[in-house]
Amino acid sequence: MAIAGLYCKNCAKSAPGQMYLRMIDVADFKNITVAELVLMLQQGGLKLIDVRTDAEVARGKIPQGDVLPLHLLPLRMSELDKSATTVFYCQMGGRSAQAAAFAVGNGFADVYNLQGGITAWAHAGQPLA
Repeated sequence: MAIAGLYCKNCAKSAPGQMYLRMIDVADFKNITVAELVLMLQQGGLKLIDVRTDAEVARGKIPQGDVLPLHLLPLRMSELDKSATTVFYCQMGGRSAQAAAFAVGNGFADVYNLQGGITAWAHAGQPLA
């Protein structure tokens, strides 16, 4: 199955208007569960990115996560390490799937999407900051 994702050529040098829509195979990133994320966090060495809006983040976030709203991802992609294990999350998993697809389309190799987003995290009884 493929989803539409944003892609930019030389993203760090591109203007926001130079984005391209392309189909990205969801096999290029992996959807993970809350339990899988907890294990990954315990092992360390990953970058957890919250792509929700500031208003959503104000209601709580996963403590280890860094905030990078989805609309800013194309502008700040160069700040991220393409070789790092990267997990994206949002409220329910839809926007973070777009972020994961965008990252894969821009050369990131080890990319994950938290299924169910922070909603699943909270329902599993995990802590919020």
